Amino acid sequence: MRCALFDLDNTLLAGDSDLLWAELLAEHDAIELERIRAFHADYHAGTLDIEAFFRVQLAPLASEPRARLERWRTEFLERCLRPLLTPAARALVERHRQRGDVLAIVTATNRFIAEPAARELGIAHLLATEPRERDGRFTGEVEGEPCYRAGKVRHVDAWLRSRGLTRGVDVETWFYSDSHNDLPLLEAVDHPCAVDPCPRLRAHALRAGWPLLSLASERTRFATGT
Repeated sequence: MRCALFDLDNTLLAGDSDLLWAELLAEHDAIELERIRAFHADYHAGTLDIEAFFRVQLAPLASEPRARLERWRTEFLERCLRPLLTPAARALVERHRQRGDVLAIVTATNRFIAEPAARELGIAHLLATEPRERDGRFTGEVEGEPCYRAGKVRHVDAWLRSRGLTRGVDVETWFYSDSHNDLPLLEAVDHPCAVDPCPRLRAHALRAGWPLLSLASERTRFATGT
């Protein structure tokens, strides 16, 4: 079996859904935007406290009525997500689909935010950070381990085991990502690919001989060392 795994933010999306969601919530006075921006600076620096981030980011899910959250999420899809799904990103997904590969998004972004993008792309499998729910309401906590850094590898392996499969034995894997934070999963798959990579990932990819790919533009461009 072949399996194509995709990071979401700044990979399939030409932008960051976590930050865009926070900007929308800030318009509704539901979150402190500067705190989220500070967390994102830490993410890019490789110093993010992921538990502290989710305590802040998931708090509005727990404090706002579910109907209001759903309205905001619909607005989020139309205003923010659809414009950032470039033709090149859609074409890459479709190429893997036409080959018969199993497709999955693997993202640290929480499921409530990431689900609309997965549906828009027709990707049935979404491995994401899970917001805990009790009696139909979010609690503001994470269920299990965040799907972040080495946690992505564990999420992928658990998902494959649930299908009776083992990475590296039954499955040939691809993974596309923009971030050095995803190096654990990039190094664990058969075919890593750096997509519009951050400087640290670009340098690593060039040393390792990984393909470089751009999805942010209208056309897909491959490079091997330029």
